[in-house]
Amino acid sequence: MNESKVTPGTLYIVATPIGNLGDISARALDILAQVDIIACEDTRHTQKLLSAFSIKNKTLSMHDHNERQRQEYIASLLQEGKSIALVSDAGTPLISDPGFHLVRHCRSLGLAVSPIPGACAVISALSVAGLPTDRFTFEGFLPSKSNARKNTLLALANEARTMVFYDAPRRAIDTIKDIVVTLGGERHVVIARELTKTFETIHSDKAESLLAWLEQDPNQLKGEMVLIIEGYQADPDEISAEAINTLKLLLAEMKPKKACAITAEIYGVKKNALYDIALSLKT
Repeated sequence: MNESKVTPGTLYIVATPIGNLGDISARALDILAQVDIIACEDTRHTQKLLSAFSIKNKTLSMHDHNERQRQEYIASLLQEGKSIALVSDAGTPLISDPGFHLVRHCRSLGLAVSPIPGACAVISALSVAGLPTDRFTFEGFLPSKSNARKNTLLALANEARTMVFYDAPRRAIDTIKDIVVTLGGERHVVIARELTKTFETIHSDKAESLLAWLEQDPNQLKGEMVLIIEGYQADPDEISAEAINTLKLLLAEMKPKKACAITAEIYGVKKNALYDIALSLKT
């Protein structure tokens, strides 16, 4: 395998393992070993990773609280021809981690920004969830307060795509209770905890059953967690409010049979179900 050579003046967005150090790519190691500086959320945390692979490059802290200040400095180094790698504490940078402002600033200056792909908790969890992945939405961290969390979930109640969240396992029981209240106990939910680590757990069930499982096993309230919720699946026989409104308008102008036939063709619903509604509207 050929060693990847760094290009001067380039910012590399380097994915690191989410748990198992064996998941780091050979290319990531090449880049980290060659760049002039490694920008990271927590230099102490990243130093452990670098030490494991005998990488001794200089590190620079860049986190949520200093990113705006650091971006000018990092950009100036890149303009001087320095090569820099950006890493997060785990996984792919910028996925609910710092880096957005830096990357946007560098791109606005015409500086090269290059991805070094690797582990990502969102994608890893989706790959083993057993829920549809042709369309999904990543919603980041759920709010820590119950009312705010419920409001977030209610706003997504009719979201048809599979939904992915980050959440703290210590809040898992409260979160699943809120899912039962807002989305219903029958909604399918997957908890992917401690992915790639020794106590990796992937558990899927209906929300009510998942809640009982969590309450019986306090060990599941530790570590890092990805929460995946099945998208809303409309009842194929359910008649929408819009269809009913159209039916009402047509009933004022024509006989029920014809009104139901036209409404059924427009909305793709069963005529018999519409006819029952038409009869109830007449009474």
